[in-house]
Amino acid sequence: MNPLPSEVGEGLKAAFRAHPAGVAIITAAGPDGPVGLTASSVSSVAVDPAAIAFSVTRATGSAGAILAAESFVVHLIDDEHSALAEAFAISGSERFTPAQRWSTLPTGEPHLAEARVALRCRPIQTVPVGSSTVVIAEVLEVIPGTPGRPLVYFDRRFHPLP
Repeated sequence: MNPLPSEVGEGLKAAFRAHPAGVAIITAAGPDGPVGLTASSVSSVAVDPAAIAFSVTRATGSAGAILAAESFVVHLIDDEHSALAEAFAISGSERFTPAQRWSTLPTGEPHLAEARVALRCRPIQTVPVGSSTVVIAEVLEVIPGTPGRPLVYFDRRFHPLP
């Protein structure tokens, strides 16, 4: 069981509620089928080699399957996918339904072709930090999609940018 956040931890959460962040859906082929989660912690790390980083808050469920996967796909999504981001943010929500229009890449990962861009990655390092894990991943392939209105996570909600 995680201890309650400290006063500084609570202050950090409040600070980042007022700091907009891009939204991504990260997917992988898990041992029991496709898995995915919503992340607002994705950032570019380097261009040579091409690398990104993100964090997950637990090593169970979808996050655990993504941490164990040999490869995964980071979908940078737009406003038209805000309901999908909600579904992938809530444990137990319906995911990978025909209505959501997922397909499978030749390499086996779930892919949302309508995402602005998808980054097929492989983990190169993980760093445990308290109850979270930071993942540093090499980008193996950049798959362009359909651009739309950008989506940001701000004050615990998804918002489109004009």
